[in-house]
Amino acid sequence: MNSQDKMTMAQAQEKMACLKEVFTVVRLLDGQQLLDRAAGKPVEVISDMCPCYSFWEKDSFCDNCTSILALREKTQKVKMEFLGYELFQVISRYVEIDGKPYVMEMLKQLDESNLLDPIGYEKIINKFALYSDKLYKDALTGVYNRRYFEDEVKNQTESVGVAVIDLDDFKLYNDSYGHNAGDKVLITVVGTIKRCIRKSDTLIRYGGDEFLLILPDMKRKTFTQKLKEIQKQINATAVPGYSILQLSVSIGGVVTQSGESIEHAIGRADKLMYLAKTEKNMVVTDLDEASSGIVSVDAHEKIKQTILIVDDSWMNLEILTAILSDDYRILEASSGEECIHALNQYGTGISLVLLDIVMPGMNGFEVLTFMNQKEWIKDIPVIMISSEDSESYICRAYELGVSDYISRPFDSKIVYRRVSNTIRLYAKQRRLSRLVADQIHDKEKNNRMMVSILSQIVEFRNGESGLHVIHINLLTRLLLEQLMKKTDQYSLSWSDQYLITTASALHDIGKIGIAESILNKPGRLTDEEYEIMKTHTLIGADMLKSLDMYKDEKLVKLAYEICRWHHERYDGKGYPDGLKGEEIPISAQVVSLADVYDALISKRVYKKAYSHEKAMDMILHGECGVFNPILLECLVEIQDKLKEEIQVKSTSDFYKVEEAENIREANVQYKNIEKDIRI
Repeated sequence: MNSQDKMTMAQAQEKMACLKEVFTVVRLLDGQQLLDRAAGKPVEVISDMCPCYSFWEKDSFCDNCTSILALREKTQKVKMEFLGYELFQVISRYVEIDGKPYVMEMLKQLDESNLLDPIGYEKIINKFALYSDKLYKDALTGVYNRRYFEDEVKNQTESVGVAVIDLDDFKLYNDSYGHNAGDKVLITVVGTIKRCIRKSDTLIRYGGDEFLLILPDMKRKTFTQKLKEIQKQINATAVPGYSILQLSVSIGGVVTQSGESIEHAIGRADKLMYLAKTEKNMVVTDLDEASSGIVSVDAHEKIKQTILIVDDSWMNLEILTAILSDDYRILEASSGEECIHALNQYGTGISLVLLDIVMPGMNGFEVLTFMNQKEWIKDIPVIMISSEDSESYICRAYELGVSDYISRPFDSKIVYRRVSNTIRLYAKQRRLSRLVADQIHDKEKNNRMMVSILSQIVEFRNGESGLHVIHINLLTRLLLEQLMKKTDQYSLSWSDQYLITTASALHDIGKIGIAESILNKPGRLTDEEYEIMKTHTLIGADMLKSLDMYKDEKLVKLAYEICRWHHERYDGKGYPDGLKGEEIPISAQVVSLADVYDALISKRVYKKAYSHEKAMDMILHGECGVFNPILLECLVEIQDKLKEEIQVKSTSDFYKVEEAENIREANVQYKNIEKDIRI
């Protein structure tokens, strides 16, 4: 500290008078009071000595107060500070006045004339703009953050539209696909919203997956239409790299009332957003604009979830209805029989059942037993409300599948909360189940599609129609289903059956390595050509075996079995390895039979189609080799379904001359049949 910084109060006053000719504001701050401030004394105790609050239009201390720093270090500190869009230089200098510590604070408004040159001014403004972006912008999405809302928005009282936008099932996206997917979802949603709004509108990332939208000077009708537009655009937008994700948002919106702060309006909008989340992908506003297609508070009865109250006491019905009717649609039943009738009528349209135990006729336990028999209990939660509070009653209720048990007398707030929590839990489970089911379906569809494309490439080269692949899939599925009904000899789960059916499409993939002159030869193959044709089983198996990345996948293992051994025969006279009986994997056995049947009934460049009856006769009499007797029985048992689904022609549909010609071409020797139909 310089000696010149020690002065009397009179000298200090004189110096401040001179400084006021240069600076916009000059003031003297008591050091002890500043220390009290730093120690955390209440604001009202020290607000008289510090004009910061009125000048900077703040209601709290600055985190980067230069005066406190200057006092502690007994030196001078400088900073830049914005007031609105105006830039100020703040100088805080430590001084001793009459032996006591003080800070002399000097503030100067800056513009081009205060700086060395216009370029310097532009540079400093740009630097502070970058600082402001870091301070007030969300790093991921680039929109304003929660701090911006707290500092600049919440206390505003202008007439604006306020919307709370919440992403549906965002946590599931993160959990299922990772945080990279979640980040892309947020970026995609923000980009979509920004394309729908004006430059004067403000979008704020309020929380993890929750956004605030401030729309100034917005007419009421336009406000509701705008929110609906945003909701539709987000719903129609694909997430780059994650096309399987179906985006949706729940939006609650209000228009500020006279003198209402934005912070208060957000509270109202937030409640409407949670109302929208009961159904997901909805917009709920405080405006009754039915013509716009947007759900209003007055119209939200349409989206109220339904509760069925079952009690033989009219008083209990009245009490429970009074507790719940504001937020839920109420159905009443005074007996177990009426309850069953309502469940039959409304089904899963009922979101929850409040069930009494002791009732005339059908009691609560009998209702639960019936709901279990119908499997309603899986989709419709039940809360038991009863004066019976014995352990045996409670245990039995839970054994029969109730979600909760409330004993009378009950507290209305507890009843409401437990009802609300149960409904939300079941609704979330249903949404998750639908989402997972959709994801599995899409994954399976994509797998089937890729396998089908690959197999049909081979079939196209082979001069066969894409129907062959479809038929093999169908035949394999039907044979497996019948096999599982007929015997427990083969332990194949539903998943195993599905994978075998999918892999069956790849049975002839090895034909890609066979010359077209052999594949599409119009006449009978020579012995040499036939030996070459037989190698397609090994070529296909080797192709699959070389897939190191996927070699442990069950689909690949099953496809390998099918490719290599679908020409093996039950008597050991097949190829390439001469496997016999149950040495042949059941996957290959089923596809083998399916392949032979379809080859017989299909028209090829080198043969005409046989009728269903002729194909069955040839297979059952061993003209195409020996097959597993159980599988042959299955083929006979499903033949009516085969004829229906594949729509193969019967003998009566063929001219006798054509049938005779087919028979002559076939030859009854297995080896010749094999050559002729190229299976």
